[in-house]
Amino acid sequence: MTEYENMRTADIIAEALLDWNVDVIFGLPGDGINGFIEALRLRQNKIRFILVRHEESAAFMACAYAKYTGRLGVCVATSGPGAIHLLNGLYDAKADNTPVLAITGTTYSDLMNSNYQQDVNLLQLFSDVTVYNSMITVPEQAEMTVDIACRTALAQRGVSHLTIPIDVQEKKLSGKYSRHNVAYHTSDVHITETSPNHALIEKASKILNSGSKVVILAGQGALQSGEEVIAVAERLGAPVVKALLGKAVIPDDNVYSLGGIGLLGTEPSSDAMSEADTLFMIGTSFPYTDYLPKPGQARGIQIDIKAEKIGLRYPVEIGLIGDSKTILSELLPLLVQKKNLEFLKSKQQAMKNWNRLLRERSSRTDNPIKPQAIAMMVSEELEENAIISVDCGTNTSWAARYIDIRKGMKFSLSGTLSSMGNGLPYAIAAQIAFPGRQSVAFVGDGGLTMLMGEFATAVQYDLPIKVIVIKNNTLGMIRWEQMGFLGNPEYGVEFTPIDFAKFAEACGGKGYSIKKASEAASIIHKAMKENKPTLIEAYVDPFEPPMPPNVGMDYVNNLAQSFAKGQPYAKRIGLTLFRNKVHEVLKNYHTHS
Repeated sequence: MTEYENMRTADIIAEALLDWNVDVIFGLPGDGINGFIEALRLRQNKIRFILVRHEESAAFMACAYAKYTGRLGVCVATSGPGAIHLLNGLYDAKADNTPVLAITGTTYSDLMNSNYQQDVNLLQLFSDVTVYNSMITVPEQAEMTVDIACRTALAQRGVSHLTIPIDVQEKKLSGKYSRHNVAYHTSDVHITETSPNHALIEKASKILNSGSKVVILAGQGALQSGEEVIAVAERLGAPVVKALLGKAVIPDDNVYSLGGIGLLGTEPSSDAMSEADTLFMIGTSFPYTDYLPKPGQARGIQIDIKAEKIGLRYPVEIGLIGDSKTILSELLPLLVQKKNLEFLKSKQQAMKNWNRLLRERSSRTDNPIKPQAIAMMVSEELEENAIISVDCGTNTSWAARYIDIRKGMKFSLSGTLSSMGNGLPYAIAAQIAFPGRQSVAFVGDGGLTMLMGEFATAVQYDLPIKVIVIKNNTLGMIRWEQMGFLGNPEYGVEFTPIDFAKFAEACGGKGYSIKKASEAASIIHKAMKENKPTLIEAYVDPFEPPMPPNVGMDYVNNLAQSFAKGQPYAKRIGLTLFRNKVHEVLKNYHTHS
């Protein structure tokens, strides 16, 4: 006999999830999963069910919930198409090493593989995205399978998937276990602490102490280690470069911060990487290896919770497996205070110059409005503990450079997968996880339209999120990739316009439009004070380029080639580039006030 005697499979699953402290599930009902939905209805005072407009959003929300809270994110969908819709959000979780559990229904157990309605082989479908993937076929299996799924997702920082046939959800536990399945053998225990290897930490300290140009690259795995990262940077005289998922590791205005890296990064961070003799990577799998020091140029040290990530992006001498906060705390006493700070000071001065350039770019009063000006105004309206969720596109460039993260803030996006459409669901999940904090989505019009029905979800649950839409009626990043990376004219990237402010009002929220630079600051200030779901669309210059920090001749030549091949807006783009250059050359001789 067990505590679940005569209980339905669906109820056993719900009770097991409660044991794992699951209190929010994102999803959409359907006949393939309605048995489990009934279990949630009976426990609605313990588990909150958030009804979404699209299952992809449910998976994005589960991923964001896990990223922002550090807890397990859970989503649910029906059989067939509902389950299929989850996949993009689940791949986001997989790519960013985020613990998520997906629960799906599947067809009747005696009709599987018979081409019955919504009969999809979900175990095969989910096999690539998951670290644990199983079907519950009898009630006696349910508790154990949930425990394994939750523990594996948390331990391996990935996606677990459980699918349950419709009829099995309704079957009751009779206690007829197989003779090897001993009742009460399973448990809801997950140990997160790992003990770092002290001998390896000592070796790492010697390498770090011997470096004269040490650069720290911090990512998502260092988000809970900000104080330790700053202490190590101070001891080593090392500037800190931040992968985009690690933007909130240390504040952007910290004296050791060189901002981001890569296409969306800063010129000082790019220069620091090209000069480094030692690279210290903390909790990051930043994928663009061409922005790291050349192999053989710098000695490599890496901290990561996942052993398979060690040496993945850069050849390292020492790999330290475990929690970055724990390892950095043990490493710090072994580090010798650097006396020669010439390298650090040169990069700090370069960062001051870079920030002056960003201020010049973001204070422009041109019409059409410069998108970076909108990003800077939004940054100035953020509360001290704001949570910023960013979509993927040119809006990512403006957010990465012009939204300043201060201590106590959170920031995330679809990092490694870089999926469009994630920004709004992320912001909803953040507001549900932290109802007392300001939750802001910074998105492009292309990404927003993919899942913009979720604005109605925010209205339904009275979530006072703020959605900033960079509106240019264009897939902006794709335009510049076609031109700058391939030398081709743009094609297939323009949309007919949508009145997003009216859409927000139609959903029951508030909508604002910004069409002139002179009105932008006052509208953003007013809109950010609203206490209901609010959308602010900013009509921006569609020809403003998201330029890399260092513009190489390949990029320039490709732009020229795209012009020669018939780029339809060559004159407008050329004029924008020319005006931008003039403004920067004359930045000390004019004002935008």
